[in-house]
Amino acid sequence: MTKFISDRLLVFGATGDLSRRMLLPSLCALDAEGLLNPGIEIVGTARSDLDDQGFRNLVRESLEQFLPANRRGGMATFLNRLSYQPLDASQAEGFQSLARKVGAPQDGLSIFLSTAPSLFEPTIRGLEKSGLAGAQVRIGLEKPLGVDLASSRIINDAVAAAFPEDRIYRIDHYLGKETVQNLLALRFANLMFEPLWNAAHIDHVQITVAETVGLEGRVAFYDDAGALRDMVQNHMLQLLALVAMEPPVSYDATNVRDEKVKVLRSLRKVQTSETVIGQYRAGAIGGQAVPGYDEELGKPSNTETFVAIKAHIDNWRWQGVPFYLRTGKRLPRRTTEIVVQFRDVPHSIFTGRGARTVPNRLVIGIQPSENITLSLMAKVPGLDREGFGLRSIPLAITTPDAFAGPQRRIAYERLLLDLIEGDQTLFVRRDEVEAQWDWIDSIRIGWAEQRLEPKTYTAGSWGPSAAIALAERDGVTWHE
Repeated sequence: MTKFISDRLLVFGATGDLSRRMLLPSLCALDAEGLLNPGIEIVGTARSDLDDQGFRNLVRESLEQFLPANRRGGMATFLNRLSYQPLDASQAEGFQSLARKVGAPQDGLSIFLSTAPSLFEPTIRGLEKSGLAGAQVRIGLEKPLGVDLASSRIINDAVAAAFPEDRIYRIDHYLGKETVQNLLALRFANLMFEPLWNAAHIDHVQITVAETVGLEGRVAFYDDAGALRDMVQNHMLQLLALVAMEPPVSYDATNVRDEKVKVLRSLRKVQTSETVIGQYRAGAIGGQAVPGYDEELGKPSNTETFVAIKAHIDNWRWQGVPFYLRTGKRLPRRTTEIVVQFRDVPHSIFTGRGARTVPNRLVIGIQPSENITLSLMAKVPGLDREGFGLRSIPLAITTPDAFAGPQRRIAYERLLLDLIEGDQTLFVRRDEVEAQWDWIDSIRIGWAEQRLEPKTYTAGSWGPSAAIALAERDGVTWHE
C-alpha cells in the first residue's frame, strides 16, 4: 500500500448539515493548528448553485456558528483554501467539470463521500470515468451504507469496482471519540485489567446510547431506518467489539480490525424474546413538553425509536456473559456509556462483622462527558463497635481534568486527518460491516416472523417497562 499525504480534499455534500456542523469546522480547527498539509486545497461539491465566494461565505457563517472562537485562528487562510463546484451526482457529464476544478494533485487526493444510497453507484462511476479514482486517490464513506446486508453488498461492490479495500475508509464517527480510543488504552496498557477481562471475573456488560432528541429534521431517513439500524448496527456494535476483542498484535489497521471482526462473527443469533422495541409518546424532556413520535411523523408508524437487546458472544473469553445493549430517542438524558460489571468476591471475610460487599463496576462515559469511574470497596471510617463498615467508593478520572493541555476535539477531526494521511485503524473494514449487517438482519427477520410491534413509552422515561424486565429477570439493573 502506497502511503501519501493528500494535497487535495474533495467533500461531497459540502453545503449539507454534516458538513456545516462537523466537517468544515473540523478542517478549520486542524488548519489553525498547522496539522493539515500546508499546500492542501479543499473542493466542496453539492447541488447548491454557488460559486467559490458564495461557498466561502456559507462556510464562514458555519464556522462562526459551530466552531468555538478560540479555535478559529487563521480562518481567513482556511477560507482561501476552499473552492466549489456544483454537481448533480446523477448526471454523469458533471463529473468532468468537477475533475477540472479539483485539478491534478501533486501528492494525492482524498474524497469524503456523504450521499444518499441511491447515488453511490452513479457517483463512483462518475469519479472513475473522470479520472478521480486513480492510484493516488482514497475515499471516505459516510453512513448509511445500505439498509441490510444485501444492499450493503451492492454499495460495497460498486465502490470496490473503482477502489481497492486499502483505499476505502468507511466512517463511524464514534471511533474518532477520544474516550472510545481510550478504551483500548485502558484494556491493553494496564496490567491490572487484562487478566480480569473475561467470563471468570465479569458478570455482564451494559452499553447505553441515549438521546433526548426526537426526529430533528430526519423524518424520512429515521422512519425508514429505526433505532436498530440507525444506532445498533454501527455505533453500538463497534463499541461492543472494542470491549470484547482479543489483544491485537499491534495497534495498526489490520491487526485491530482482524480482532474486531472475530468478535462480530462470534455474536450469537438473538432470540426475539431477548429484544424489546418501543416507540415514544408525548411527554416531557427537561421540563419541556414534547410530542410523540406519531405526532412528529404526522402518521402512525411501526418504526422503533427504542431497542434493548441481550446479546451473547460465543467464544472462550465471553461464554455466559450477557451484553445488554440499549438505545433510544426521547430518553431522560443524553449519554453514551459502557458499564463493565465485575463479579462479587468469592468469599467475604467481613460477613460475620455485618459488612456486605458490592461488586466492582467500571463505567466508561463517552458523551456528553468523557470520564472513567471505577468503584472499589473501602472501609467506612470509625471504631467499628457496631460492626465493620464497608462502602463502595468511586475512583474517577475526568479526561479534561486529567489532561488539561490537549484541546477537546470534534471526533471528525481525527478521522479527516487520518483519511488525508492514510491511516485506516479507526475506519471500518468491509468484513466488519457485513458481519454487523448479518447479525442485525437476523434480528429483523425474527421481529417480522413474530409480528413484533413497538411498545409505547412516555418521552422522558427510560423506555418500555419490558426493557427493565429484560435485565431484571437476570438480576441485573440498568445503570442510570
